[in-house]
Amino acid sequence: MKKTALVLRCNASDMSSYGGFIWPGVGQVAECPDWVPDTECGNGLHGWLYGHGDSSTSEYVGIPDAKWLVVEVNEEDIIDLGRKVKFPRGIVRYVGDKAGATGYLTEHEPRSANDAVIGLVKTVGNNQSVMGGNYSVLTGGHHSILTGGNYSTLTGGYRSTLTGGHGSTLTGGLCSTLTGGHYSTLTGGHVSTLTGGDYSTLTGGDWSTLTGGDWSTLTGGHNSTLTGGDYSTLTGGDWSTLSIKWFDYKTNRERISIAYVGEDGIEPNVAYKLDGQGKFIRS
Repeated sequence: MKKTALVLRCNASDMSSYGGFIWPGVGQVAECPDWVPDTECGNGLHGWLYGHGDSSTSEYVGIPDAKWLVVEVNEEDIIDLGRKVKFPRGIVRYVGDKAGATGYLTEHEPRSANDAVIGLVKTVGNNQSVMGGNYSVLTGGHHSILTGGNYSTLTGGYRSTLTGGHGSTLTGGLCSTLTGGHYSTLTGGHVSTLTGGDYSTLTGGDWSTLTGGDWSTLTGGHNSTLTGGDYSTLTGGDWSTLSIKWFDYKTNRERISIAYVGEDGIEPNVAYKLDGQGKFIRS
């Protein structure tokens, strides 16, 4: 009996894929009309073996109404292309949305647990950990550890640790630790530690520590410590510390300007940025 493996892939809403190929429904065999058994992209059906690979190889992965498929393929027919695989034919086992497809995959393909599954949608309870690939949606209870790839959405309870890639949205409860890449949106409760890349938006409660890259927007509660890169905007509550790194072209070096809420005219709950001289001004 031939061994099979499950492959995850993503189509347009009308079940078409790149080149105009129309995939069949559940239980039907999809077969490439121009199969060539080489290691070049094209001349085959493509997908992510066990749900692992590079999401950028699909033009539909970020589209809300995309059709997600799970395909059963003979292992001996699979050719590894590095970021994805190709194969001549396979039986369609699931057609639907991202949550349903990744749920079917992880239930029926044990090897999917060996790495982050693209588009994984999963909820875990307290004190549990889960890792998803790009475009994942992960939800955890208190003390959870959630790790998602780029453009993921992570939501954790109290004292959770959330780490998301570029473009991710992370929301944690009290005492959470959140880390997001460029363009991330992070929201943490009291005593949170939030770290975002360039263009990030970070919002923390009282006693939070927020660190954002250039052009970030940071908002913290009382006694917060906010640190932003060039062109950032910071808003702190009472007794907060505001810190912005900037480049001084006159001396050709980086400098850090620091302000304390309640001193030198810096008011609580007011957004501040730097002028061209490194002085804090209202945004």
